[in-house]
Amino acid sequence: MGTTINLYAAWVGIFLGFIAGALPGLFFHKPDWLGGYASWARRMVRLAHISFFGLAFINLAFALSAPRMGLPDVDLILSSRLLVLGAASMPAVCYLAALWQPFRHLFFLPVGSLVLGVGLLLYRGVLR
Repeated sequence: MGTTINLYAAWVGIFLGFIAGALPGLFFHKPDWLGGYASWARRMVRLAHISFFGLAFINLAFALSAPRMGLPDVDLILSSRLLVLGAASMPAVCYLAALWQPFRHLFFLPVGSLVLGVGLLLYRGVLR
């Protein structure tokens, strides 16, 4: 089925979310770690951590609900791949932006793929 990859993406995202929280969690007690609590780098690392979980749940919801919406296979597969791409690229862009702030200009890639993936699901599944 076309949504199996979303189930794997969800569980991989949850696992990576645990790791992405545990490693920085070793240093959270240091007030100046990554430039302090409000620093750009530290905010991006936190955003990467939470994006693993948030987008894992989006992929899980997609895997459980999309097959029941009666989408044409081509739309189901395209939405599926766009959501997986968004789940993989969002934390990557967050970490890159934490290292070098101009990478923030790449956020259109994960955001665009997520918006297109859900938009296609809604358009073809609800508004058809």
